[in-house]
This record gives sequence, C-alpha cells and structure tokens, in this order.
Amino acid sequence: MTTNQLFLNIYIFVLYLVKTTIMKIPTPLGEMKGWLVDCSSKELKEVPALSVSTRKLYLQNNSMTTIRTGAFDSLRNLKEVNVSDNPWNCDCDILYLKLWLEDFSESSIANVICATPASNEGKPLSQLSGNELDSCRKSSPIKCLDFFWRDLALITFAILVLILTSCMLLSPITLHRNVKLT
Repeated sequence: MTTNQLFLNIYIFVLYLVKTTIMKIPTPLGEMKGWLVDCSSKELKEVPALSVSTRKLYLQNNSMTTIRTGAFDSLRNLKEVNVSDNPWNCDCDILYLKLWLEDFSESSIANVICATPASNEGKPLSQLSGNELDSCRKSSPIKCLDFFWRDLALITFAILVLILTSCMLLSPITLHRNVKLT
C-alpha cells in the first residue's frame, strides 16, 4: 500500500466519521424535552399525545374539527398555542376548546374560525355563545314526576328516622319512671 493510498483511505474514513457525526446532531434541547411541539400542517384529526412539559404547541393547518374534553388540562407549562386554520365544527363539542382558549389567552382564540355547521361558517369561535353552538341549546325535558317520587321517598325516610330516634330517646325515660314508682 502506497502512502497516497493510505492517505486516501484515512481521508475517506475521516469523511465518513464527519458525515455520520453530522447526521446524528440532535434536535435543539427544547425540542428534545418536548418544550416545542410543532404539529402544524400534518393533516392531524386529533391532538397527539403531549408531554406535560410542553411550552409551545403548534397545531395550525390540520384537519381537526374538535378537541376532546380535557386534552389540554395537563399542559400547565404551556405559554403559546396555535390551533388556527383547522376546519372547526362549532357545535356543542367545541365548547371545551372555546372555554379553554378563553382562559388561556385572547390572542389564541382570535384566529379560530368555524367551518361547520352552515349557521356558524366563517364566524370566529370567540364571538359565539353557548346558544349559537348547535346542540348546546337543545335541553332535555325535566321529568318532574321522577323528582317528586324521589323527594317523597327521601322525606318519608327522614320522618321515619326522626320518629324512631325520638321513640328510642323517650323509652329510657318512661322505663326509668316506672322503676322509681314501684
């Protein structure tokens, strides 16, 4: 092996090491710890599993129509969130997201626009009330008769307990008087 071939082999080996080292450079420290979660433009239909240490969350430009209740509750360190440019279905199921974003920051909810239903299409979520969110305004009928029977049973039970308690308290006094008389 000549000196030139030796240097060429060493050069190739060094290039190989440099290439593999560059390929293994880790992502920035914040991303490794889950501080930054950028899931924008991934065609997501739901929120992925998130680290509780997440500080910045980007979910814009996806296919999400709603957020399941409680999805963001564990994100206590969150400082920034973007959920804009999704086809939000502004019915009663979106109420969790609306309330959560209102608590989080006004700027976060400002860019959330409804895609469906037709009655809310193009409207900002921040401007909708519970009555404007379909299915929230539909109340189930109250069955007064069910409440009546339940309350009647509870009142009857309470009266029986009071009668039995008073009988038990009065019986030793009566017994004690009978003993003194004889």
